[in-house]
This record gives sequence, C-alpha cells and structure tokens, in this order.
Amino acid sequence: MARIQQIEELVQEAKSMPLSSSVLVNREEMLELLEAARSELPEEIKQARWVVKDREELLGKARRDADVIQQKAMTDRSRIVSQQEVVRVAKEEAERIVAEARELARQIRLEAEDYVDAKLAQFEVALEKTRGELDRSIGQVQRGRDKLRGVTNAQEEFGREEYDDEYEEQP
Repeated sequence: MARIQQIEELVQEAKSMPLSSSVLVNREEMLELLEAARSELPEEIKQARWVVKDREELLGKARRDADVIQQKAMTDRSRIVSQQEVVRVAKEEAERIVAEARELARQIRLEAEDYVDAKLAQFEVALEKTRGELDRSIGQVQRGRDKLRGVTNAQEEFGREEYDDEYEEQP
C-alpha cells in the first residue's frame, strides 16, 4: 500500500502539460516504484494468482468431463428408451398372440363340443334303433320259446303271467 501511495503522490506532484490533463512523470522513478511494488506484493497474492489459474484449469477440465458424462447419459438414455420401446412392443405382441390363442382355443372347444354333441345324437338314434330291434328280437325269441312250450296266442297277447293268473286251470 505504501508503494501505491508513493506512485499516487508522484503523479499528483508531476508537472502538468499546458492545455491538457496529462502530466510529466519521471519514467525511471515510476518504473522503479512499480517494480518495488511488484516485488513487495505479499506471497498470498502470488499464490492467489496460481489458485485462480489452477481453478480455471480445473473448471475447464470439469466442464469437459461434464460434457462427456452428459453425452454418455444421452446415449444411454436413448439406448434405454429404445430397449423400453422394444420391450413394450414385445409385450403388446405377446398379449395379442395370447389373445388370438385363447380365441382359437375357444373356437376349437366349441367346435369339439358341437362335434361330440352331433356324434352323441347319432349314437342315441342308433341306440334307439338298436333297442327297438332288440325288443323285437326278444319278442320273437320269447314267442318262439313259448311255441315250443305250448303257450297259446291269448297268453302271448295278454302276457303269460296275467293270463296264467286269471285263467289258470283248476286241477
């Protein structure tokens, strides 16, 4: 501060130039004062300059690193979004396929039920027909046996037990 004060006094005491605000100073004296001021600057100021310089370098490196990290994050984000889109599309496709499979299974089940129902109806008709034929065959067999035993037509017509119970011959 003392050196700055000396420089200030030197400028104030300097001779003025006529018709101007400029002054004449002794160059040698001024340079000596400035050099002395520079050499007397505290070590902290010199260190502060280095700190500022290091700070600027660190900030530059940090900015570059941040740009690299940001670019990588954008790339990763794009990749993840793309993967998520693929997963979403795959899920939708899977749901569509499952829905189609369920519908196809339902149709097949209904067709199978219709087929089985039709076959059961045909089987029922065949059984009824067979039952009728079996009843006729049993009747024919029974009449044939009755003839062999000597059963009369009346007994045949009204049934053997009923006829036998009502018209049983007395001994």
